[in-house]
Amino acid sequence: MNIKNNIVSILGCGWFGLALAKKLISLNYAVKGSTTSQEKLAILQAENIQPYLINFTADAIVAEEAFFEADTLFICIPPKRNSTELHDYPQKIKSILAAAKDKSKHVVLISSTSVYADENKVVNESSETKPDTDSGRMVLAAEILFKDLFPENCTVIRFAGLIGPDRNPGRFFAGKSNVPNGLAPVNLIHQTDAVGIAVKILEKQAFRRTYNACAPNHPAKMDFYTHSAKTTGLELPHFIAEKKDWKIVESLNVPEFLGYEFEVGI
Repeated sequence: MNIKNNIVSILGCGWFGLALAKKLISLNYAVKGSTTSQEKLAILQAENIQPYLINFTADAIVAEEAFFEADTLFICIPPKRNSTELHDYPQKIKSILAAAKDKSKHVVLISSTSVYADENKVVNESSETKPDTDSGRMVLAAEILFKDLFPENCTVIRFAGLIGPDRNPGRFFAGKSNVPNGLAPVNLIHQTDAVGIAVKILEKQAFRRTYNACAPNHPAKMDFYTHSAKTTGLELPHFIAEKKDWKIVESLNVPEFLGYEFEVGI
């Protein structure tokens, strides 16, 4: 590994960010990690992650400049569900990008496949982005800001629904009845593969592209969630056998530019 490309900062060491940080530490990267919680600083330090306490609003970011001095900065903060904070999300991203400008060599924004509408078709990175949810619209607005500020150095990973440790999909619909859209295909990715794709971008220095990160198999919603509940001993859900308002998320760029092979099937 080229030691000059060895420093990674991860803004937001939550469920995905912490898993990515741990993997990078095991691969001998130097990792800086941020949290908004004083209590979590010790957790990061225990994992050999250089901890930083960072707080940001739509108007400002309070952080040490040293955090942003990195070969690669991953921005791993999803929009909050709270309506006020949700609509502040693009401005928060703008504040972070302003702090990173001229300090982070590469910036990777973690985004979402919610930027694609459910228009009953297959979508890939070249498809039109036309979100049909509030969170999807805010995520797309953040992407657009990113591309405006970093037009020559814009890397985006659009994750499908994330599952894995502490996110047992069997719980999502356990015991529920008449769940609509049971025949619609699912778009999911396991934490192992989410981390794997991020690491592969670093290893190949495959920046300046947008990547859809979604498992290549798409079972029907009723099949997947019923099986997930059954294998974890939860009460089985019951779905309506109908197919409406769906999409299948595919990636052209993950196989072409990363050559990544998924480890966990859906």
